[in-house]
Amino acid sequence: MTNPIPDSDRTQIEAAAFRRLVQHLRDNPEVQNIDLMNLAGFCRNCLSKWYRAEADERGFQLSDPAAREEIYGMPYEDWKARHQTGPKQDHK
Repeated sequence: MTNPIPDSDRTQIEAAAFRRLVQHLRDNPEVQNIDLMNLAGFCRNCLSKWYRAEADERGFQLSDPAAREEIYGMPYEDWKARHQTGPKQDHK
């Protein structure tokens, strides 16, 4: 039987899992956003938009470039120049 997780611990676990997901995406830049969209229905840009929306809900103003940098670990334009392959396939 599983012990229920208190809400305060659940939030910490969810945050840690999110950080692991973001780090996994940073560690695997060969996985293109279009591939993520086709397989999972979301991509790094979606994560950055969700991040920005949640920050906004809590009263923190965050620009799109700043939110993307939180997910990509570098400015988005730098990431695209280093890692994006093929024709521009940017999910809006």
